[in-house]
Amino acid sequence: MRTDLIRKTALTAAGLAFTGGAIAGPVTAAYAASEAKPTTQTQTDRKTHGERELGVRYEAQPNFYYCGPAATRNALSVQGKNINVDDMAKEMGTTEAGTNSINDITPVLNKETGKNDAYRSVEISSPDADAGQTDRLRADVVKTVDDGRAVVANIAGTSTDTDGVAHSYEGGHYISVVGYRDNGNTVTIADSADPNQAAYQISVEHLADWIATRGYATS
Repeated sequence: MRTDLIRKTALTAAGLAFTGGAIAGPVTAAYAASEAKPTTQTQTDRKTHGERELGVRYEAQPNFYYCGPAATRNALSVQGKNINVDDMAKEMGTTEAGTNSINDITPVLNKETGKNDAYRSVEISSPDADAGQTDRLRADVVKTVDDGRAVVANIAGTSTDTDGVAHSYEGGHYISVVGYRDNGNTVTIADSADPNQAAYQISVEHLADWIATRGYATS
């Protein structure tokens, strides 16, 4: 699939394994901002034909390597839950190298949702997502959001949102997917890295390629 996504040159081929989410380089300013004062953002829940967006009680991540716990906290906030990120980091085995895999996040989502099968991990193991993987991601996002839950995705590289703004996470990152429009062709991201860019929209094709070699947690 050809997009304007710029993949990092040393992505692991190990799929869901060894996919840490500690942010390198560009997060420095974002870390300083989030450390000073995590912000709160509320998004309006709306549902019309082909679109829905969930209400997020957003918080920025408190340090450069907590994107996994922070993305999970933001995802769970759409269910009205408010879980301490330090507690989740311990459960996920998060270190300064990040959170190793989406497989470390899915069990926490299930535990806090209160259902053992609320979430499952899906891998996109290829360097770029193909049409089938993109279609599956689109369907997964729509189903999960319609169930009143958010998707958590492990990403790497640089992608551009629908406003033309680039978001770069060469060392890997975790984000929450909290809404969709145009029947899932465009998705809404809650990003804990920078409270000044807490929410943005991206095409599902770009998101699929952003996840490639890694994975996501979905209903």
